[in-house]
Amino acid sequence: MSHGDDQPQPPYDDEPEPPRRWPLASHGLYPRERWRWYEQLWNDVCTLKSRFGLPVRSGWWEDALEVEALAALAAWVERYDSGEWDDPPGKLALLYDLERVARLLGEGDDENRRREFDQGRDLLAFTRWLIELGCQPPPGSPRPDE
Repeated sequence: MSHGDDQPQPPYDDEPEPPRRWPLASHGLYPRERWRWYEQLWNDVCTLKSRFGLPVRSGWWEDALEVEALAALAAWVERYDSGEWDDPPGKLALLYDLERVARLLGEGDDENRRREFDQGRDLLAFTRWLIELGCQPPPGSPRPDE
């Protein structure tokens, strides 16, 4: 053994950086960060709907409870998918909780929100809502009226 074995080793250049984790809510983010946060959530919701058959409704982004539930679910699923968490009972708990999340997403009386979420049809309304909320799109992004 060499005399340097007790010294801390510098990180290797080829070690991947840990992924930057977004907060579970967009509160406190700058306008451009908020846009990116909702854009990521949009992508996550599309994936969750397809993968788990969740009854996501048009306009989900306008309901704070649904936004927070979907953001939390997306973060939970991502931790298992990435391998960060390897806990079979925890994963089963997630799968069992999908039924409760589905009930939460299916509640409400607003007739416009009873339509099933469709990412192609709803993207324009979502983008307009982000702008009304005060979010800033990344430079070079097309405006919804273009």
